[in-house]
Amino acid sequence: MNEKKELAVAALRNGTVIDHIPSESLFKAVEMLGIANLDKSVTIGFNLASRRLGRKGIIKIADVELSPETVSRIAILAPTAVINTIRDYRVVEKRPVALPEEIVDQIVCNNPKCVTRNQPIPTRFNVVDRGPVRVRCHYCGHEAVGDQIVIK
Repeated sequence: MNEKKELAVAALRNGTVIDHIPSESLFKAVEMLGIANLDKSVTIGFNLASRRLGRKGIIKIADVELSPETVSRIAILAPTAVINTIRDYRVVEKRPVALPEEIVDQIVCNNPKCVTRNQPIPTRFNVVDRGPVRVRCHYCGHEAVGDQIVIK
């Protein structure tokens, strides 16, 4: 039997593909990346089949390469994500995101009494668990997990 396979989405000439995003985190990643305000071509895939995750999301952004800070923010939302850099239709770099041990000035502490909510100092969170992501505020000890984590 001769089965034809075709791409569901057109290939990128240049840009970034963020793959293996858990489906439940996809639209938070879209919002965090400010995709609604981009003037570039963007393709979003939701609830796609994945051997690794069951269901996944994918974001393709034409003519954009992500900064290391943006990749770190994606790691908080989607620690399973893989960043593919595309140039001239070829994947020139493929790397998983890396969640550091400490996250500085990228997360808002949910504790209204935390010093970071009342003083102009950067937040500091220690990663307690990576699956699901759980973080603890360095200053007040407040913990946040998954959807409770608010990214700046």
